[in-house]
Amino acid sequence: MYRLLAVVLAALALTACQSSRSTLPGAQQKAALTVPQGAQSVTVSANPETVRQTLVSGAAERGTPIIQNEPNMVVLERLITEEIPALDQEFGPSDNGDRKFRIRVRFQGTACNTLVVQEVFVVNNAGTALEQVFALTQPQYNNPESLIGLKRKAEAASGCAGAITG
Repeated sequence: MYRLLAVVLAALALTACQSSRSTLPGAQQKAALTVPQGAQSVTVSANPETVRQTLVSGAAERGTPIIQNEPNMVVLERLITEEIPALDQEFGPSDNGDRKFRIRVRFQGTACNTLVVQEVFVVNNAGTALEQVFALTQPQYNNPESLIGLKRKAEAASGCAGAITG
Protein backbone atom coordinates (compact mmCIF):
# COMPACT_ATOMS: atom_id res chain seq x y z
CA MET A 1 0.00 0.00 0.00
CA TYR A 2 2.77 2.42 0.95
CA ARG A 3 4.65 1.58 -2.26
CA LEU A 4 1.61 2.38 -4.37
CA LEU A 5 1.15 5.67 -2.53
CA ALA A 6 4.83 6.52 -3.07
CA VAL A 7 4.54 5.82 -6.82
CA VAL A 8 1.43 8.01 -7.10
CA LEU A 9 3.09 10.88 -5.20
CA ALA A 10 6.21 10.59 -7.35
CA ALA A 11 4.08 10.69 -10.52
CA LEU A 12 2.24 13.78 -9.28
CA ALA A 13 5.52 15.51 -8.43
CA LEU A 14 6.91 14.71 -11.87
CA THR A 15 3.77 16.06 -13.55
CA ALA A 16 4.02 19.27 -11.53
CA CYS A 17 7.65 19.72 -12.58
CA GLN A 18 6.84 19.20 -16.25
CA SER A 19 3.93 21.64 -16.28
CA SER A 20 5.93 24.31 -14.45
CA ARG A 21 8.72 24.12 -17.06
CA SER A 22 6.35 25.05 -19.87
CA THR A 23 5.27 28.22 -18.06
CA LEU A 24 8.76 29.66 -17.69
CA PRO A 25 9.25 33.01 -19.45
CA GLY A 26 10.54 32.45 -22.97
CA ALA A 27 9.84 28.69 -22.96
CA GLN A 28 7.68 29.02 -26.07
CA GLN A 29 10.23 31.10 -28.02
CA LYS A 30 12.59 29.62 -30.57
CA ALA A 31 16.24 30.55 -30.54
CA ALA A 32 17.09 33.06 -33.25
CA LEU A 33 18.71 31.58 -36.34
CA THR A 34 22.34 32.67 -36.64
CA VAL A 35 24.74 32.66 -39.59
CA PRO A 36 27.99 30.89 -38.64
CA GLN A 37 31.32 31.83 -40.20
CA GLY A 38 31.55 30.45 -43.73
CA ALA A 39 27.80 29.99 -44.13
CA GLN A 40 25.73 31.71 -46.79
CA SER A 41 22.39 33.33 -46.05
CA VAL A 42 19.53 34.99 -47.88
CA THR A 43 16.19 36.47 -46.92
CA VAL A 44 13.30 35.00 -48.89
CA SER A 45 9.85 36.54 -49.39
CA ALA A 46 8.08 33.27 -48.56
CA ASN A 47 7.10 31.29 -45.49
CA PRO A 48 9.36 28.55 -44.06
CA GLU A 49 7.13 25.73 -45.37
CA THR A 50 7.34 27.07 -48.94
CA VAL A 51 11.13 27.22 -48.57
CA ARG A 52 11.19 23.62 -47.32
CA GLN A 53 8.93 22.37 -50.11
CA THR A 54 11.05 24.18 -52.71
CA LEU A 55 14.23 22.58 -51.32
CA VAL A 56 12.70 19.10 -51.26
CA SER A 57 11.26 19.32 -54.77
CA GLY A 58 14.53 20.71 -56.16
CA ALA A 59 16.50 17.87 -54.56
CA ALA A 60 14.07 15.32 -56.02
CA GLU A 61 14.45 16.86 -59.51
CA ARG A 62 18.25 16.59 -59.29
CA GLY A 63 18.23 13.17 -57.63
CA THR A 64 20.01 14.53 -54.54
CA PRO A 65 19.41 12.37 -51.45
CA ILE A 66 17.75 14.09 -48.49
CA ILE A 67 19.03 12.68 -45.21
CA GLN A 68 16.98 14.92 -42.92
CA ASN A 69 13.72 16.72 -43.63
CA GLU A 70 12.29 18.77 -40.76
CA PRO A 71 9.99 21.81 -40.61
CA ASN A 72 12.95 24.24 -40.26
CA MET A 73 15.87 22.26 -41.70
CA VAL A 74 16.71 20.10 -44.70
CA VAL A 75 20.00 18.21 -44.96
CA LEU A 76 21.17 16.91 -48.33
CA GLU A 77 24.21 14.83 -49.29
CA ARG A 78 26.08 14.56 -52.54
CA LEU A 79 28.65 11.84 -53.18
CA ILE A 80 31.99 13.25 -54.33
CA THR A 81 33.14 11.05 -57.19
CA GLU A 82 35.96 13.21 -58.56
CA GLU A 83 39.38 13.64 -56.99
CA ILE A 84 39.74 16.96 -55.17
CA PRO A 85 43.36 17.22 -53.98
CA ALA A 86 42.61 20.38 -51.98
CA LEU A 87 40.21 18.38 -49.77
CA ASP A 88 42.82 15.64 -49.28
CA GLN A 89 45.39 18.25 -48.34
CA GLU A 90 43.16 20.11 -45.89
CA PHE A 91 41.14 17.26 -44.34
CA GLY A 92 43.15 14.14 -45.11
CA PRO A 93 42.20 11.29 -47.42
CA SER A 94 38.88 9.51 -47.31
CA ASP A 95 40.41 6.11 -47.87
CA ASN A 96 38.10 3.94 -45.74
CA GLY A 97 34.77 5.09 -47.14
CA ASP A 98 33.03 7.53 -49.43
CA ARG A 99 33.55 11.28 -49.32
CA LYS A 100 30.44 13.41 -49.47
CA PHE A 101 29.35 17.01 -49.35
CA ARG A 102 26.67 17.50 -46.70
CA ILE A 103 24.55 20.61 -47.21
CA ARG A 104 22.52 21.80 -44.24
CA VAL A 105 19.87 24.40 -44.99
CA ARG A 106 18.13 25.93 -41.99
CA PHE A 107 15.31 28.45 -42.23
CA GLN A 108 13.17 30.49 -39.87
CA GLY A 109 10.71 33.28 -40.40
CA THR A 110 7.18 34.46 -40.90
CA ALA A 111 4.62 34.40 -43.71
CA CYS A 112 6.62 36.48 -46.19
CA ASN A 113 10.04 36.88 -44.54
CA THR A 114 12.23 33.81 -44.02
CA LEU A 115 15.95 33.79 -43.25
CA VAL A 116 17.67 30.87 -44.97
CA VAL A 117 21.16 29.74 -43.89
CA GLN A 118 23.20 27.24 -45.90
CA GLU A 119 26.25 25.46 -44.51
CA VAL A 120 28.42 22.98 -46.38
CA PHE A 121 30.43 20.19 -44.77
CA VAL A 122 32.78 17.55 -46.14
CA VAL A 123 32.32 14.05 -44.76
CA ASN A 124 35.34 11.75 -44.94
CA ASN A 125 34.78 7.98 -44.69
CA ALA A 126 31.01 8.46 -44.73
CA GLY A 127 29.00 5.71 -43.10
CA THR A 128 31.98 4.06 -41.39
CA ALA A 129 33.30 4.08 -37.83
CA LEU A 130 36.02 6.45 -39.09
CA GLU A 131 33.54 9.08 -40.34
CA GLN A 132 34.72 12.67 -39.84
CA VAL A 133 32.74 15.82 -40.64
CA PHE A 134 34.43 19.16 -41.36
CA ALA A 135 32.74 22.54 -41.92
CA LEU A 136 33.77 24.18 -45.18
CA THR A 137 34.22 27.90 -44.85
CA GLN A 138 35.80 28.61 -48.23
CA PRO A 139 33.46 30.30 -50.73
CA GLN A 140 34.34 27.89 -53.55
CA TYR A 141 32.58 25.09 -51.64
CA ASN A 142 29.62 27.15 -50.40
CA ASN A 143 28.59 29.12 -53.43
CA PRO A 144 25.58 31.43 -52.99
CA GLU A 145 24.20 30.53 -56.45
CA SER A 146 22.10 27.66 -55.07
CA LEU A 147 20.58 29.95 -52.44
CA ILE A 148 19.77 32.57 -55.08
CA GLY A 149 17.99 29.89 -57.13
CA LEU A 150 16.11 28.70 -54.04
CA LYS A 151 15.09 32.30 -53.32
CA ARG A 152 13.72 32.81 -56.84
CA LYS A 153 11.77 29.52 -56.88
CA ALA A 154 10.33 29.92 -53.37
CA GLU A 155 9.31 33.52 -53.98
CA ALA A 156 7.65 32.59 -57.27
CA ALA A 157 5.57 30.00 -55.39
CA SER A 158 4.88 32.16 -52.33
CA GLY A 159 2.23 34.62 -53.39
CA CYS A 160 3.89 37.29 -51.25
CA ALA A 161 3.66 40.85 -52.56
CA GLY A 162 7.01 42.06 -53.82
CA ALA A 163 8.32 38.55 -54.41
CA ILE A 164 10.68 38.05 -57.31
CA THR A 165 9.09 36.06 -60.12
CA GLY A 166 10.89 34.31 -62.90
